[in-house]
Amino acid sequence: MSEPTGAARRRGPFEVGDQVQLTDPKGRHYTFTLEAGKNFHTHKGSFPHDELIGAPEGSVVRTTGNVAYLALRPLLPDYVLSMPRGAAVVYPKDAGQILAFADIFPGARVVEAGVGSGSLSSFLLRAIGDQGMLHSYERRADFAEIATANVERYFGGPHPAWQLTVGDLQDNLSDTDVDRVILDMLAPWECLEAVSKALVPGGILCCYVATTTQLSRTVESIREFGCYAEPQPWESMIRNWHVEGLAVRPDHRMIGHTGFLVTARRLADGVEPPMRRRRPSKGAYGEDYEGPGSQSRGADRD
Repeated sequence: MSEPTGAARRRGPFEVGDQVQLTDPKGRHYTFTLEAGKNFHTHKGSFPHDELIGAPEGSVVRTTGNVAYLALRPLLPDYVLSMPRGAAVVYPKDAGQILAFADIFPGARVVEAGVGSGSLSSFLLRAIGDQGMLHSYERRADFAEIATANVERYFGGPHPAWQLTVGDLQDNLSDTDVDRVILDMLAPWECLEAVSKALVPGGILCCYVATTTQLSRTVESIREFGCYAEPQPWESMIRNWHVEGLAVRPDHRMIGHTGFLVTARRLADGVEPPMRRRRPSKGAYGEDYEGPGSQSRGADRD
């Protein structure tokens, strides 16, 4: 039985073509691709790539300036933060939340809109495996080109489960019986009709948006659309800790807001979502509210 795509590049001695992440004494990272006969240069000296080719992962190399660097293969979270960018990447903390709360499983059939630089595509492909299906849609051809190069660099070539279409999701979506839909775009509410036809009952819609205005519009639109269970919105933040002897305290910097996530389960056709038991607070929808359902709520007030 052959190994899953990219698995062979994650273990064993370093080989030509492998990505290497060097860590200097101050904890700074440097990522490059191993090439026979080449040299790696820093302001602290250089060393030949050949010193690492054939060496086990976790080796230490020294530059001509006698500075030690720890050599490891970059983890996927490290890789996506250092790869060339067209658009902003989905941060690992958000990608991890998407994999967990959108319940991405091996063999899943997933549609993704808004490929950007290929960060989330890489996480999704590794989760669904070779037997799954990821159909990604990207409006901009230049972003699609960058994403393709980044994904293929990580996996060592084209991934058999990936299909990338350049164009609008609304105009090009032809997939059916889709398990999960991930929308990383400015106006995900515009795609609800198209993705709802593609999602299987019980499937999950996951939207990634940047602002509170987008969050509100997305949640209210999903509620108004009527074929989803109550949407769940949230954000995550990461705070590292400094631990050295008795000095145990939170770091001065943290990874704060990067985006909001919303998930919702697709209901069976013809089923209306149960009425929410929790009522919004008085004044949650003011007189000047013009979002989804504003007419019906106005009638209720009358």
